[in-house]
Amino acid sequence: MVRQVLYRALVSTRWLAESVRAGKLGPGLRVLDASWYPPGTRDARREYLERHVPGASFFDMEECRDRASPYEMMLPSEAGFADYVGRLGIGNDTHVVVYDGDDLGSFYAPRVWWMFRVFGHRTVSVLNGGFRNWLKEGHPVTSEPSRPEPAVFKATLDRSLLKTYEQVLENLESKRFQLVDSRAQGRYLGTEPEPDAVGLDSGHIRGSLNMPFMDFLTEDGLEKSPEMIRAMFEAKKVDLAKPLIATCRKGVTACHIALAAYLLGKPDVAVYDGSWFEWFHRAPPETRVSQSKDGKA
Repeated sequence: MVRQVLYRALVSTRWLAESVRAGKLGPGLRVLDASWYPPGTRDARREYLERHVPGASFFDMEECRDRASPYEMMLPSEAGFADYVGRLGIGNDTHVVVYDGDDLGSFYAPRVWWMFRVFGHRTVSVLNGGFRNWLKEGHPVTSEPSRPEPAVFKATLDRSLLKTYEQVLENLESKRFQLVDSRAQGRYLGTEPEPDAVGLDSGHIRGSLNMPFMDFLTEDGLEKSPEMIRAMFEAKKVDLAKPLIATCRKGVTACHIALAAYLLGKPDVAVYDGSWFEWFHRAPPETRVSQSKDGKA
């Protein structure tokens, strides 16, 4: 079996700073600020306008999603994604580097990394350490918005990287895929509430394992080493030689699991886009597991 050559999933702040300094940003290299924060906390767009990596464009998660869906943060259509990223100056030959400004170092950036991959784009990387470390290391920032020349992007949905409600429901019986939930343990168990949620109890899909996405990051906000990540999967008895579906609440932090596995040479982790939010509202009650006091999920 020929081993697939994988594109680098992470780039360092030093590498990006040198690329900015050398004037390499343009049609061949685009940078995206994919920050998003819960309403009433931080204003991602305002923070972008105040300071960002020179040449970076703002990737608005609220715009680049299926706004007609009743579920949270669902993927846009092929045409919708192609149009949106094309307006950011991204073509099919562009190397895209994604970061966000979360205090953890990385939160939404892996979601955008996965979005590009699920729409057939392979030359995409996450900025290791995010904007947090960019600032910490004293790299330049600007308040000047990026105005790239529009480009043509052709999106082709890779369905192998995306799982639907029906497929996850079928998997409960067939067990062809391992299912891993990336939320904090309390939310997974149902002992802590879902933040900022109305009508959404915590809990998890029957049969899923728990690997909180924060555990993939160091205290400094960097991705842990491949050796440490491999040990984490082994400790949870997740077999990376077998198919894997990642889930969370709305298909965002699940992408951290896909990224972590990719760093170990496994590029085929699928994400259940609707995740717990959709599952809670659609699935049979017996498929929802919770340790909450009232016994419901």
